[in-house]
Amino acid sequence: QVRLVESGGGLVQAGGSLRLSCVASGRTFSSYAMGWFRQAPGKEREFVAAITWNGGSTRYADSVKGRFTISRDNAKNTVSLQMISLKPEDTAVYYCAGYSSAYYATNPGVWGQGTQVTVSS
Repeated sequence: QVRLVESGGGLVQAGGSLRLSCVASGRTFSSYAMGWFRQAPGKEREFVAAITWNGGSTRYADSVKGRFTISRDNAKNTVSLQMISLKPEDTAVYYCAGYSSAYYATNPGVWGQGTQVTVSS
């Protein structure tokens, strides 16, 4: 059974930084693309960032480009999201997501439980 466990969320002031991490287990981590999504109160879950199986390609939502960086360490079965210059509108529950292939062309099939990020103004 595939399992994704996020950590690193918390409360930060606007302009601050946070680093989210997600540890995967239950399948060959290095074979699959990974991603981060978020869901703010009263809104639908939205895409944030994705990375291919080997880290060779990444993709970001326009709202986070230049501020967020996704990375992965296949030796540690970990995908991370470094967030800088945080804004109050970044407040959301952030979910780690596992795709069903090496690339992020399709929707994710595996989700973590989420970690809360709150940015105060």
